[in-house]
Amino acid sequence: MLAKAFGWNAVLGLAVIPLAIVFLLYMAMAKDSPSQPAPKPFAAYLSVLKEADTWWFMLFYGVTFGGFVGLAASLPVYFTDRFALTPVTAGYCTAACVFAGSLVRPIGGAVADRIGGISTLTAVYLLAALVLVAISTAPASLTVSLGLFLLVMATLGFGNGAVFQLVPQRFRSEIGVMTGLVGFGGGIGGFYLASSLGFAKQWTGSTSPGFLIFAGLAIVALLGILKVKRHWRGSWTAANGARI
Repeated sequence: MLAKAFGWNAVLGLAVIPLAIVFLLYMAMAKDSPSQPAPKPFAAYLSVLKEADTWWFMLFYGVTFGGFVGLAASLPVYFTDRFALTPVTAGYCTAACVFAGSLVRPIGGAVADRIGGISTLTAVYLLAALVLVAISTAPASLTVSLGLFLLVMATLGFGNGAVFQLVPQRFRSEIGVMTGLVGFGGGIGGFYLASSLGFAKQWTGSTSPGFLIFAGLAIVALLGILKVKRHWRGSWTAANGARI
């Protein structure tokens, strides 16, 4: 809507306004913790890369958050190309999907606290794979397509909360660097999905292969969580009564 009214360059300029407001609020209200851990050498932070669990978490978040970000970046083009929507209407559809995925993220974390992050992610990856396969069939109806994207974005958002229910249970003393590394995995996943959909469209004339490949990655994550669950539940204990 803003682009239509003022042009794309103006949209980027208008984005400075909320950024500036948040920056001022942060400077006025944010305070350092009174009990900060002792500084560590940089190499000590990278030592977590020697842990297999670090790479598992990066994979798990690469599928959930990567899928969320990749779809958010790709859906405006998908809706305009597939259903000949105007950029404004495509933006509304995409915004609805992003809102659904963002809204349920804290709910996913809360459910993971209740039933365990492993059980939550098992359901997330299975459902995400099934919905992505359904999307790959390229439904002719905008209503059906939008409904499937709303469901898969909500599922992936749910999984985002579940991943970060587990991370601090395993890496309580390295949560800062782990947040960065897991977030890095999510960013790589988002880049992969957006680019793979573009390559699939360019090489085959359809985005369906890209969705199928990402469904395959969800299955890989599902098999991964099933592989590590016994070891995780047997080797580390959740804090504050949370379930693993």
